[in-house]
Amino acid sequence: MPEARIIFDRVSKKFRRGEAHDSLRDLIPAITAGLFKTSRSQTPAREEFWALKDVSFEVRPGETLGIIGRNGAGKSTTLKLLTRILKPTSGRSEVHGRVGALIELAAGFHPDLTGRENVFLQGALMGMRRHQIEQRFDAIVDFAGVETFIDTQVKRYSSGMQARLGFSVAAHLDPDVLLIDEVLAVGDLTFQQKCYARLRQFRQSGIAIVFVSHNMQAISMLSDRVLYLRPQMPPEIGSVADMISAYVTTDAKGADSRVTVSSAQLRMNGSLLRDPVRPGADVALKVSLRSNADLPRSGFAIRIHRADGLLIFDGSSLLDGVPSQDLGVGDVVTYDVGFRANMLRGTYAVSGLLIDDKRLWSHVELGILGSLVVEETTRWGGIVEVEPRYIVRKGAGESGGPQGVG
Repeated sequence: MPEARIIFDRVSKKFRRGEAHDSLRDLIPAITAGLFKTSRSQTPAREEFWALKDVSFEVRPGETLGIIGRNGAGKSTTLKLLTRILKPTSGRSEVHGRVGALIELAAGFHPDLTGRENVFLQGALMGMRRHQIEQRFDAIVDFAGVETFIDTQVKRYSSGMQARLGFSVAAHLDPDVLLIDEVLAVGDLTFQQKCYARLRQFRQSGIAIVFVSHNMQAISMLSDRVLYLRPQMPPEIGSVADMISAYVTTDAKGADSRVTVSSAQLRMNGSLLRDPVRPGADVALKVSLRSNADLPRSGFAIRIHRADGLLIFDGSSLLDGVPSQDLGVGDVVTYDVGFRANMLRGTYAVSGLLIDDKRLWSHVELGILGSLVVEETTRWGGIVEVEPRYIVRKGAGESGGPQGVG
């Protein structure tokens, strides 16, 4: 097994609110401000807090580690420690080999320079020699799609054009380690697909990648393992399915006080669903609850969202012809809902509602009742599994059966 390119061993990072001199950018303003303080100036109490606590992981060549968590969980702090912008309070952070960072894509651009001039400037900042930039210049410009404007000042570019050019420069660096912080939302869908394809090429060529994102679909597509950071709680590292499922489920809002959900399970073939499923698999949701209020004419609604928030399905028992139920205080009811997971690769949250067919009372939110991960098959991309069937006949007007069926 190849040696790890990234070693993060029991790393912790502590800050003080009101004072942070971990980088030169922070230190210079602090020193300047100190020169003008008077003796009567009051220094506010500085409370210490841990941005990271006892985090460990390794990433080997060709592996991608996804990092997820809420805002403030320490994701960006982790990348700053890996890029040596910050130093750990304790523990060991090592990165071996040439590092490429896709963090602030257009941070090195000078607005008064042209796109051409900024490509050379940005490349130099990333450690590329001039002849290396010249060799890759045409590919960089073509990938970014800014050929027409390459000799225009960057301040005339849209923010999307700047980001595309910044990504393209970084993507044509030859790193041993690649650090990515929420930058794959740049450009239109076509450009995003080019970004994903480029990152897959990096993985295949043996580059170790650390990828931070709030987009669970992207994490699911690109990661081999996932590190889940949670404020004030121990970090977890595990499979993509387990960690994304934990992230999605803990983001659920609690059920409405008008009901008490006693159990909610996703099952397949009679067993609790734990592993990723193939597109088209038959899945069952079982929900048991007690009513704490009178809910006449109620029906059960199911919604499925992809982890990035996209609504995949919204339907109800009432719309499908199932009779409504009159629920009173203390009534217990169980809903069994079977459905086919005709989705492509990704993580999906399943939520439920109680609804009134006369709309005389507001919907009762049951929150997220479970989540499932759909594994990839042979599809290039998309959202739904349409199960295509191919018939190919060679030669116009020829008799006989199809030449190929798939």
